[in-house]
Amino acid sequence: MKIFVRERSRSEEGTRRPRFRVVGVQGGDLKIYAKRVRKCELNVLAEQTGAEIVYLPRDGEGSNKNA
Repeated sequence: MKIFVRERSRSEEGTRRPRFRVVGVQGGDLKIYAKRVRKCELNVLAEQTGAEIVYLPRDGEGSNKNA
């Protein structure tokens, strides 16, 4: 099982706000109801389900290059 996440653009380290957005889940029977999660929460989810966390890259600009 894989959990795909990306770092949120409006979050910064040390701001006490959830830093990651779950983009998708592959395989398994896992439903995530939260829009944003903390890294410690991701680690617990991965540990309990045996999933791998895949961190997706950001372009850093917030632009849509496909449009």
